[in-house]
Amino acid sequence: MSRSGALAALAEPLSIVASALAGETIDVKLERPSDPDHGDYASTVALQLAKKLSRPPREVAGELATSIAGADALATEPEVAGPGFLNLRVSDAWYRDALAELLDAAGTYGGGSAATRERVQVELVSANPTGPLTVGSGRNGAYGDSVARLLEFAGNDVEREYYYNDAGTQMERFRASVDARRRGEEPPEDGYHGDYIAELATIDGDPIPAMLERIEQTLDRFRIGIDTWARQSELEIEIPAVIDELDTYEADGAVWIRSTEFGDEKDRVLIRSQDRGGLPTYEAADAVYMRKKFERGFDRLIYVLGADHHGYVPWLKALAAACGRESDAAEVLIYQLVHLVEAGEAKRVSKRRGDVVLLDELVDAVGIDAARWYLVTRGHDQAIEIDVELAAEKSNKNPVYYVQYVHARTSGIFREAEGAPVAPEPYAGIGDAERDLIKRLVEFPDIVAEATERRGPHAVPVYAVRVADDFHRFYHHHKVLQTHFDTVTPEQQRFRLALCRATQLVTARCLDLVGVASPARM
Repeated sequence: MSRSGALAALAEPLSIVASALAGETIDVKLERPSDPDHGDYASTVALQLAKKLSRPPREVAGELATSIAGADALATEPEVAGPGFLNLRVSDAWYRDALAELLDAAGTYGGGSAATRERVQVELVSANPTGPLTVGSGRNGAYGDSVARLLEFAGNDVEREYYYNDAGTQMERFRASVDARRRGEEPPEDGYHGDYIAELATIDGDPIPAMLERIEQTLDRFRIGIDTWARQSELEIEIPAVIDELDTYEADGAVWIRSTEFGDEKDRVLIRSQDRGGLPTYEAADAVYMRKKFERGFDRLIYVLGADHHGYVPWLKALAAACGRESDAAEVLIYQLVHLVEAGEAKRVSKRRGDVVLLDELVDAVGIDAARWYLVTRGHDQAIEIDVELAAEKSNKNPVYYVQYVHARTSGIFREAEGAPVAPEPYAGIGDAERDLIKRLVEFPDIVAEATERRGPHAVPVYAVRVADDFHRFYHHHKVLQTHFDTVTPEQQRFRLALCRATQLVTARCLDLVGVASPARM
């Protein structure tokens, strides 16, 4: 059943009759026909029931249509079409109730979809502090933070955590690179290069805290607030105690965990053999880290990792099972690469880093809003190509500008309205563009719930563009406010202001869920 009260109310009578015919609960789904001549909504439930009942689909559809005729939400008797489709036309009362539901809920409309509230930790970015954040890390952050925002909006308690290595070979190379610059020498060949190394060399002491501070500044600028920071050095202290609690064995001089017993593809080494250094592996730190997360009371752990971490999916799920939880308590979300295009060509590498494009450079070029928007407009399992010139453009060609302009325009309407009354009661003869906009807005609860369940925030900006399309069409065809020079009636103004308020609320929420601002003026 739809999470929109208006759509659920429309489907409910049909669901009751269909369930009675089937002898079991039938969840009726409604779709908007592409051709408006086929009604406002359509259902294929008769086709689903026909096989079960061994009856012709059109006959079943006819019985359903007769049974629900006269429902308050319907303007006319349902129409049987094609092989057994049911076409529904909704009443003005339905539009009123749909709009009233949205206005009453205001900023909470579409929220609270979680069946059970959970404590969720989203580990995101987690780039080692060996350099400024890259655009790739930006995608990790934009995606992970949007998933966190969706989970919070659904009613969950969410924490964002950043895990980083502050010890080990990579960190020693980083320190050695900075030290070389301090001596006026080139960094080691296998070290770190770029202008930022020279900048860090001007600061006394360990360069890691300074690099972390710069990373945190970039994240704050990018509207990603990290709740907690976890350091590898702190976890390594607890490795011996945690390993003692796991199902392990020794082979070839190393300590292994029987992770295949918990669904992994292979057993994993936790402590290397003495001839390989005898040191703990990353997997040993993973075990400590996950155990500590569960001890902190989290029900679900979400890891946002790059495309080179596919092999970690079965490992982390097996580790959750080894910790006594369901394997699904650990989710691993893998995101793909980002490609920047400028003047039709791949963007050149960063002068400051030397081998990658930095997140701060992208934000400098296109702005925070465009950077956040474009980094979540594709599914995380697909690579993203960003046209830097388009992303920086301040016109309706740029989808983030196009959607933000809806919020700015509705804000301007309310400034001009100066507190004029708002009412969801339709006036006689409301227009098609007004009807279409309401039907679009009531899709939001289902869109956002599905995006949350699938960990797919890209569905939100796609939907927001459709809302913008419908709003601009409405605004083109209908004046909102009364003036001395037109024939807008008080009833029309009240209703259209209600429609503008509903659009403003949904647009603002869509933008917020992907970390984009809702400007009052543009």
